[in-house]
Amino acid sequence: MTVRLLAKSWLWRSELPTWLLMFVIYGGWLATLAFNATLGLFASTVLLILFTTWYMSLQHELIHGHPTRWPRVNQLFGLLPLAVWYPFGLYRNSHLAHHRNQLLTMPGEDPETYYFSAERWQRFRPWQRELIRWRNTFPGRLLLAPLLDIFGVLEGMFSAFKKGDSRAIAMWLVHFALLGLVFFWLHHNAFSVAWYLVAVSYPALAITKVRSFLEHRAADDPLARSAITETSLLWRLLFLNLNYHSVHHDLPGIPWYGLRKVWLQDRALYAERNQGFVVKGYREWWRNYRFRPVDVTVHPGQQKENQYGG
Repeated sequence: MTVRLLAKSWLWRSELPTWLLMFVIYGGWLATLAFNATLGLFASTVLLILFTTWYMSLQHELIHGHPTRWPRVNQLFGLLPLAVWYPFGLYRNSHLAHHRNQLLTMPGEDPETYYFSAERWQRFRPWQRELIRWRNTFPGRLLLAPLLDIFGVLEGMFSAFKKGDSRAIAMWLVHFALLGLVFFWLHHNAFSVAWYLVAVSYPALAITKVRSFLEHRAADDPLARSAITETSLLWRLLFLNLNYHSVHHDLPGIPWYGLRKVWLQDRALYAERNQGFVVKGYREWWRNYRFRPVDVTVHPGQQKENQYGG
């Protein structure tokens, strides 16, 4: 009922908030570069980190069918690789596969899971397991996880070229061409490409790990696998309300500006459906997992199979 009422509103149908968002993000990123000499290196870097992080949230919105009903048009708005490392097509395919809720968190099925199969975990050496455990602390997720993701993406790229996967190769060639355009524009505005890679792109990737730190957990009921994080306006706006992740996985077609409204209207229902997986702000993750890792290693379903001889 809540969704039907919201969907009838002019604001919802027009997608005006998303159109304005694209204008602000692209305009802000370009303006920051254009005036970076006046702003100074520190202010320019901070602004570029924020706009690049925000852009990645926008790319997620584009994947889910906004602001137009035509996927190819939406794709054009998200192709520019401001975050450098991830082709839009790769992110789109991976994320849509992630939205198969029955397979959410399952190793080998969910491309965004942090869990491992029992077989793969057994193959890891002791130092690799320790590295993964450190990655599963809150600071480790921010500092180390982007680097591991980048290595994984590059490994997939080399594999695609080696196998001669024509579709993947075409995607990467488009990505490289657009990346060249981004680097040219950075150079044109006297902003160091190397500095952008180290001080803008990497921190932006790290900030996205704040949201996804324990966004999903293994649970028997798929409805209990996605979290709700109640947080401040700044985080909600930066992540486009994806902190209401249980609502998003239940209703992935809802635009970002509708997620909070649905949560506020149906708070008790979602808290019951996800079995109380409700977090009181990202500081809770910081307090609980500054020094100890969250238990995201072997998937519990794999552990049960081993226990019973599966």
